[in-house]
Amino acid sequence: MADPLYELLVPYLDQRSTSESIPTSTDRTTTQYLSHLSTLPLSSLTIQEPQSLAQSAHSTLLSIQSLSSRSHAAVIASSDHFASLQNTLPRLAEEAQELQNDIPKLDGRVADFSTTYSRSIENEMLDRRKQALLLERNADRLSDILDLPTLLSSAISSSAAQGASSVTNYATALDLYSHIKRLHLLYSDSTLIGSIYAQTNSAMQDLTSHLILSLRGQNIKLAAGMRTIGWLRRVAPEFEVNDHVAGNQEGLLGYLFLTCRLSTLLATLSALEPLRQLADQETETRLRKASTSTNGEKSNSSAWHGGQQSERYLKRYIEIFREQSFAIVSMYRSIFPSTTDTSMAEEMKLPFKSTELKTTALPKSTSEQEKWKALPSALSTFPAHLSDLLFDTLRQYLPNVLDRTSRESLLTQVLYCAGSLGRLGGDFSLMLTMLDPEPDNGLDDSEESGDSTAREWVEVMKKHRELAGRLEALASGVGSMGKAGGSLRMKPQQ
Repeated sequence: MADPLYELLVPYLDQRSTSESIPTSTDRTTTQYLSHLSTLPLSSLTIQEPQSLAQSAHSTLLSIQSLSSRSHAAVIASSDHFASLQNTLPRLAEEAQELQNDIPKLDGRVADFSTTYSRSIENEMLDRRKQALLLERNADRLSDILDLPTLLSSAISSSAAQGASSVTNYATALDLYSHIKRLHLLYSDSTLIGSIYAQTNSAMQDLTSHLILSLRGQNIKLAAGMRTIGWLRRVAPEFEVNDHVAGNQEGLLGYLFLTCRLSTLLATLSALEPLRQLADQETETRLRKASTSTNGEKSNSSAWHGGQQSERYLKRYIEIFREQSFAIVSMYRSIFPSTTDTSMAEEMKLPFKSTELKTTALPKSTSEQEKWKALPSALSTFPAHLSDLLFDTLRQYLPNVLDRTSRESLLTQVLYCAGSLGRLGGDFSLMLTMLDPEPDNGLDDSEESGDSTAREWVEVMKKHRELAGRLEALASGVGSMGKAGGSLRMKPQQ
């Protein structure tokens, strides 16, 4: 039905439109409308359908007008763009052709880049980039490493300000130094680590100086001395072992310790300078009167009756000497126990056994020069040096003291000092025999002869031994009484 109806209505279509605008019979909209017309009665076709078509046309016109008022700008822009497509599309085609021609060149450049900057091939620029990236990643670590010399210097300066009591600062400085040495061993080729290690060595020299100065302190205790020696062993290990101190485990540290303490002793004794000056004046006066009496001008007025200032000086000198010398030797034996336990035969390497007087052959590789090259232990000669200092002073000022009681008191004080060092293996009591006899008082008919004055030390030693024996007997008696009382208390329990 649709095709005959379409052929019937074709002559009545709008003749003003072109043939291209006339819908065909196969058009979907045309087919639907023709099917709709075939279902309507004749009265609807003549009355209602024209009105419906007019109404639809009017609503369509209103919709077109509304659309044009709302979207006229977009429509105009679309029209302009559509007009420019005839120029844009050919240019796009040309550029696409150029891109297609440049793709092989781009592929070649990419291949060259991948070949040049490949990880399997060494490249200076890549190495610089890697180093830059590595530096960026480790910037914080490098900053901490660069701060190590500053931290070490601050720890050393603060420890020097606080003295030997600054245990924490010294320990921190030594820990930092150990860490820097470890870094230097791990990265010995690094210029940065080498520079930091050089700065650290300069700072550690200052620390070594501070530690040595702390050994010269006036009232250094045993704990402080042991800590200081332990720190010196870590800071300056070259002091520990030396070719000239072969066989002595203390190395040069023993000599260094005794030298520092001896310097402190001399500085303490130098505080007696005012008393020494008065004693020197008495010495000059005595010598002047002695020379006057020698020249034949002997008289009672030229006799020497002084010595009080010399006695005061010697008493104070011997007291300081006894305290300081005992403290030095006992502290040395506590700090270096391994060296003080060796016997004198082992120190001097005598070729004799302890039980049989049979010689043993020395090693053939040891020559006489190498045998005597090794120095003995520092403590083996130090008490002798101390006794020389004491007896030089006694020889100079003891002749000024003529009062026998005062002289015996001074010699007894010397014996106490010798006994104090004798408990540590440095008894020098027999050196009293080397003292000069009591000088003349300027008179020919002196009451005591030269023989009696020469044996003055004998009487002093006898009195000293008698007193020591009484004290020992008293101590043994108290001990025996304590043991007896303990046994009596134990019997009821049995």
